[in-house]
Amino acid sequence: METGAHRRYAEIMHDVEELINDHIEHQTRGTQGRSKLKHLVPSVGVFFTPLLLEEAFKFQDDRRKISSRRFVPPSFNDIRLTLNSAQLMSLTRNGSIDLVTFDGDVTLYDDGESLTDENPVIPRILKLLCQGTHVGIVTAAGYTDAAKYYERLHGLLDAVANAITEKEVEDPKVIILGGESNYLFEFDFHAESFLKYVPRKTWMLDEMRSWQEEDIQSLLDVAEGALRECIGNMQLSAQILRKDRAVGIIPVAGPGKQKFNREQLEETVLVTQQILDLSIQGKKVPFCAFNGGNDVFVDIGDKSWGVLSCQRYLGGIEGGKTLHVGDQFLSAGANDFKARLACTTAWIASPTETVALLDELHFHSES
Repeated sequence: METGAHRRYAEIMHDVEELINDHIEHQTRGTQGRSKLKHLVPSVGVFFTPLLLEEAFKFQDDRRKISSRRFVPPSFNDIRLTLNSAQLMSLTRNGSIDLVTFDGDVTLYDDGESLTDENPVIPRILKLLCQGTHVGIVTAAGYTDAAKYYERLHGLLDAVANAITEKEVEDPKVIILGGESNYLFEFDFHAESFLKYVPRKTWMLDEMRSWQEEDIQSLLDVAEGALRECIGNMQLSAQILRKDRAVGIIPVAGPGKQKFNREQLEETVLVTQQILDLSIQGKKVPFCAFNGGNDVFVDIGDKSWGVLSCQRYLGGIEGGKTLHVGDQFLSAGANDFKARLACTTAWIASPTETVALLDELHFHSES
């Protein structure tokens, strides 16, 4: 029974893999609209690499014993992790990975926490740097002050500085793109907080230069109005937080930690998203409305622009040589979703999974 299930599951993965290969061939010819996969899944996007799904399934089946289960069929998590493995296998067999970008909360550390010295992801990131892979953190956290990012990421920044002192790594490239795609900081051993601010005009994509400040503030005004409407309609104990390139709602300050429920957060995202989509301002400037776990924010730009900016700043790295790791890939209210437009991705569900993913990446690199 187990052998039969394994064979059938592997055959299904092989068939899907062939559909993706066919789609990639059509992409190369500029006829992706005619691929079999496009007809079956009209919303399918761009593939930056093939996906070795059959081999990845066998790899995960050996670890998760998917075929051995009698009553529980392959789950969403089984498929998600198989896709991650397929992506890692393809990346490592096509040569070096030039850039790995990470989300912050729930990817590198628990929601609302910081990247502290004892975090097990730090030695894995240092290993990437020692191998010559650049590292970026593309996060919704938007600060103009390097000290704020140091407060959230001090464990990693201190570890990189120590590795330079001990001559374990030479000239590592670590950058932080905050506010999705609005504030760039670069690791600098000699700078306060080990970070230096990079002026926006030196790294912005050409398309981003067309975003007028008047249109940006007008869009944030519309977003703020939508958020206030949600606060009133659902009687949320929330307050508005307005920044120069973002606006959002956060719990009202007070004793104890106010917690919004998931449905309230998702409703706020969807209402705000629809209002902005239908507005004139939303057609002039790209934006991202997302659920931050216990807040909702609208940022100018999104993570596709953030990853693309990192790629350009680091010398024009291709999407097929870049991996973005994040936890928010659902289509509604998830800000990692748009990164799929810029590069390959891996969908994790916790910082523990990020550690396991980087260990698996090293395993495939060494195989």
